[in-house]
Amino acid sequence: MIAQQNAAVLNDAAVRGFAIEPQAITHSYKTTERLPFRVKIVTNDEDLWKAVRLRQSAYARHVPEFARQLEEPEVADREAGSVVLLAESKLDGSSLGTMRIQTNRYGPLELEESVELPAWLQDCSLAEATRLGVGEGSIGRVVTTALFKAYYLYCLDQGIDWMVITARKPLDRQYDMLMFQDVFEAGSLFPMHHVGDIPHRVMAFDVAAARRRWTESKHPLLGFMCDIHHADIDVQHDDFAPFGGTIRTANRFEELGSRA
Repeated sequence: MIAQQNAAVLNDAAVRGFAIEPQAITHSYKTTERLPFRVKIVTNDEDLWKAVRLRQSAYARHVPEFARQLEEPEVADREAGSVVLLAESKLDGSSLGTMRIQTNRYGPLELEESVELPAWLQDCSLAEATRLGVGEGSIGRVVTTALFKAYYLYCLDQGIDWMVITARKPLDRQYDMLMFQDVFEAGSLFPMHHVGDIPHRVMAFDVAAARRRWTESKHPLLGFMCDIHHADIDVQHDDFAPFGGTIRTANRFEELGSRA
């Protein structure tokens, strides 16, 4: 998988005229650290509803009208190629954060309902992070960072070329800080159908180049992301065994099993 991912990245770079050196994508941790919470992939209805309630509550603080559409699980939560992450407190089991990751392995990303991706992303493996929701409280920033690390590790594990997100202002600044790049003209905004037609930036991050870029820039999150093993972040997942049972195609949803 590592060789295939590196080959895809190098080919894409050549097409766009960039020179990216070959590099192995490995988990060469220097130390281990425990977190006061766990990040896991949702595998049952009970945990899915925990994620949904937290997601809806988080969105209600900032975009209350759109949050009314998030009171129940969405079709995308159960699709093949998608996983829902849930961060839970070790102390009392309370839900602290959630994120959905959708790959383009079985169909287009949700953001592609609103924009056509440029040619340099068309033939790449992509993973879009959506529905980020974090509870209130001082631990929120750590949970957000851990969810992003889970997203990154999931992309490594699944052989993803590019992490892709949509970000509304002012939340786009956190992705600037993480060194995501604009997919279109710098700073341009597009109404996103899957986020209530709210204008968002479309941004991407080269997974294989992450360690090199963070190292070269002396990024403050380099250690957390690449050098510390967090056993409490578990994103191991068999992509051929989706939770829920729907496969999304470009034009329709095909039911494969029962839904809650």
